[in-house]
Amino acid sequence: MIQYKIHPPIRLNQTVQLPASKSISNRALIIYALSGGRILPENLSDCDDTNVIVKALADMPDEIDIKAAGTAMRFMTAYLSVQEGQCHTLTGTERMKHRPIGLLVDALRRLGADIAYVDEQGFPPLRIRGQHIEGGLLEIPGNVSSQYISALLMIGPVLKNGLTLRLTGDIISRPYIDLTLSVMHQFGSRAEWTDIDTIQVSPVPYRERSYYIENDWSAASYWYEMMALSQNEDDEVRLQGLMDGSRQGDSSVRYIFSLLGVKSSFDTTEPGTPTTVTLKRVGRSVPRLEYDFINSPDLAQTFVVCCAVMGVPFHFRGLSTLKIKETDRIVALKTEMRKLGYVLHEGDGTELYWNGERCERDLKSGIDTYEDHRMALAFAPAALRIEGLKINHPQVVSKSYPHYWEDLKAAGFDIKE
Repeated sequence: MIQYKIHPPIRLNQTVQLPASKSISNRALIIYALSGGRILPENLSDCDDTNVIVKALADMPDEIDIKAAGTAMRFMTAYLSVQEGQCHTLTGTERMKHRPIGLLVDALRRLGADIAYVDEQGFPPLRIRGQHIEGGLLEIPGNVSSQYISALLMIGPVLKNGLTLRLTGDIISRPYIDLTLSVMHQFGSRAEWTDIDTIQVSPVPYRERSYYIENDWSAASYWYEMMALSQNEDDEVRLQGLMDGSRQGDSSVRYIFSLLGVKSSFDTTEPGTPTTVTLKRVGRSVPRLEYDFINSPDLAQTFVVCCAVMGVPFHFRGLSTLKIKETDRIVALKTEMRKLGYVLHEGDGTELYWNGERCERDLKSGIDTYEDHRMALAFAPAALRIEGLKINHPQVVSKSYPHYWEDLKAAGFDIKE
């Protein structure tokens, strides 16, 4: 097992070239392929999750192994369903074979897709025979992973009758749905919310075009966390390639961290223009943080670690999807935060809260990462306040932020294996 021991820098003063957005890269790749696949999007993410889609679209082998990439599994399931005359098996890691996909498969089957389970019903691997699909009206719950909804929306323009998608019940992660619609629009599709719960996708084919991908606000969150945990008023971090007014749901990180005393300044606020965001510590933190992460669940780990280490009690809601991520993130957070000396409590599987309860710290075994990139990414900044922090299996960051450890070293962190 690889284990990193992390020592913080005396000062934090660094310019960081963030990775490209994984969320936008993966959407743009599927739409690029559906548009004819001749003009590859620029500034693609170099993370594992994007690389498996790039490889799959380039090679299109009989068996496509998307490894641990949940986004790729969902998006490729829909994409392969409309590739007439082709037949592929879509598989992944052991963990992927236990991540549910039945809801998406059922939805695609109702539209006319030919998909069979290779092993256990409701889970990958899948055998997909691509064919002509009519489309039409489809109802699915709005409280499932937005990636199911995005997968369906993206194939809408190539269906004979387009797609009318009605979302029932509560709609979670709405910003990710809007992000999908935004990328679709830029490739010439006509896809709009026609009611509070209904999206209409017209059967208007995508247009080929050059497309530039902005950098990743999710990756930015870990540098915000470092700035919040920094205890030097003169520290400063500059994050490159972000956009003001971004469609990325995790861009909300700038507002939430303002409550913890971190100020964001943009070099330019020109819409759609990548720029540099400067982070500084100003003012004090709120005494307690309550927040609903229903629209940005991937930020939860960042704020759980950050708030506890800062000594800020919290109550976080909207965490239902954390149980079906790379690991059960609620269980993982409760377990690993105890090692740092913090006792978290869970409420009905959708909430986590910390009221200041402490336990004895035990750092001997290191922080386990559970094959989950965001566990390593979110816990590493805690080294700024917790001496002797160790991260197990640190290589998991390649799933979304491959050069994270190099960026930390460049910022002055001492990382020893």
